[in-house]
Amino acid sequence: MKKILVVAESIDVEDSSGTKGRVALIKNLYKAGFELQVYHYTRKIIELENIPCHAIKENRRSLLFFLSRLERYLRYWFNLKVYKQIEQAFGFSFTLFNDRNSIVRALNKITDFDPDMVLTLSKGGSYRPHHALLKLPGWHSRWIAYIHDPYPFACYPRPYDWVEPGYLKKRKFFLKLGEKASHIAYPSKLLAELMESYYAPMRGKRLIIPHQTFESDTTAINLPAYFKNNAFSLVHAGTLLGPRNPRSLIKAFQKFIKENPEAADHSQLIFIGRKSKYSKEFKEVMKVFPQFYSTEAYIPFSKVLAIQNNAAVNIILEAKSSISPFLPGKFSHCIQAGKPILLLGPYYSESKRLLGNDYPWWSEIDDEDKIFAMIEELYSNWKSNNSQCDYHSLGKYLSEIYLSDQISNL
Repeated sequence: MKKILVVAESIDVEDSSGTKGRVALIKNLYKAGFELQVYHYTRKIIELENIPCHAIKENRRSLLFFLSRLERYLRYWFNLKVYKQIEQAFGFSFTLFNDRNSIVRALNKITDFDPDMVLTLSKGGSYRPHHALLKLPGWHSRWIAYIHDPYPFACYPRPYDWVEPGYLKKRKFFLKLGEKASHIAYPSKLLAELMESYYAPMRGKRLIIPHQTFESDTTAINLPAYFKNNAFSLVHAGTLLGPRNPRSLIKAFQKFIKENPEAADHSQLIFIGRKSKYSKEFKEVMKVFPQFYSTEAYIPFSKVLAIQNNAAVNIILEAKSSISPFLPGKFSHCIQAGKPILLLGPYYSESKRLLGNDYPWWSEIDDEDKIFAMIEELYSNWKSNNSQCDYHSLGKYLSEIYLSDQISNL
């Protein structure tokens, strides 16, 4: 049985979609039979069933901690935003440096677990555990660095790309990571190809570990009042980033209701997520279009899963772009739900690659006519009780079965 030390930035599934995916990965590593120890920087006690978890404490007595709080107070109290100058000079914030050192200090104290592999998991754009592992050369030969998104932001495809302060130092950090890590893991084949085009040291170290499915019983969870059970419900779960424009989808659904009035009483389009740049527009649509609903309040992850499992159609909405190398965290949830996925995004996307070139319910994000036609077809199938999808091979790819093969063969 291989021993794996997991160093995670967070294991709180309620804090981000990224953490949900990392926790699913940890659970499936355990399910696959590996012996795990999880050290995490969530900074609160969180337990995962049958998996030893250790919360790493922040060092609050260091000079870096003092400098990080000074920068924060200057920003909040005097509106002095010096973080850009700090990152331009050092590449990263004082907070990140202190967090990295806190993680290194905790890992150096491990004496009762000798891992065969060390897996670093992060979220957002911080990669704190990866910074820490660079300071621990004794583990580099067994280090699997998990890269969940392009880094830095200049490596993102349009329209997400921008040059952030300290870009060259951030790039140097990833060049060193690519050189020192034994393997580089990605959730997506297209993401691996993109990162290897930017970082030559990462080539030849590729390991694809897609976002994992995991068992979750949602039958006892009460669905919210706005969700009509046993209805033709199209659900988009997740906060809308600006480039994920939903306007053509909404217009296509409005056209569907107008041309199929018999569907009005038992059809709905629901957006679940926090406030976004589209929230104001959503409120206006809700006033005149009762088949549309959008949330802004926080909804527990378990309830979101229950809604997805009971939806007639789950929606994946991506940006208008030439390529989408990301595998959305909710992709595995949609596959697990077993319902049709309305995929709206570019022709070259990881989701489309996995679903297949002949997948019938894909469209560019702004092709209103095609989206309308697909909604009509999905509605017809739903009425005929012909809306379940066979995702057996994808389910296996996203499960501990494929994961075990990938890790065991290293």
